[in-house]
Amino acid sequence: MLTATYTLVALSVEQTSVRVSLQSLQQLLQNTFAHQSELTPGQVSFACDTVKRLYESCHWRKLDMFLIPAIRSATNEAGALLQDLDELGRAAADAVGVLAIKLGASAVDTAGKVAQFCSAIEAFCSATLRRLELEEQKLFPVARAVISGEAWFSIANQMLAHDAYVQESRPVRPPDNGADEAGEQARRQRAAAQLAA
Repeated sequence: MLTATYTLVALSVEQTSVRVSLQSLQQLLQNTFAHQSELTPGQVSFACDTVKRLYESCHWRKLDMFLIPAIRSATNEAGALLQDLDELGRAAADAVGVLAIKLGASAVDTAGKVAQFCSAIEAFCSATLRRLELEEQKLFPVARAVISGEAWFSIANQMLAHDAYVQESRPVRPPDNGADEAGEQARRQRAAAQLAA
């Protein structure tokens, strides 16, 4: 069961990273965007890019690539839970669609459009956070109960191989000479100033 524990801890770390990003986006909405009568193109672009990145990272999580297929192979009794997770995933996808099709291409220049924009992002965040919660509270215990020791070993091996592939696929960056860090800090300050506008 040590392999199962390792695997679930690795998946929990992935869950936590997504959750923190979602909560940061919600905080930005509540503290900044919701109180504005219009949003700048930079604010809209930043929020849409963040939602897109989060949606894609959720879609390609190790849980979806390795754990859920193993559960599907191990039992038919998790069908209702997996259906609930799929529905939450579709709700998040629908919210992304609203952003991309209805709101992302047009100016968010009235209080009504700001409210719609914030509502679509909140719908995405809420559905995704609910899915993460359901995975941790119900899916992980089901996985522990139905997946065999050999299957856990296989999942852990696939995850390690995936991590190695991702690491090898990353472009090699030149050594950091400090100038990149200063440029990155200046870029972050400009982005923060633009968001606060």
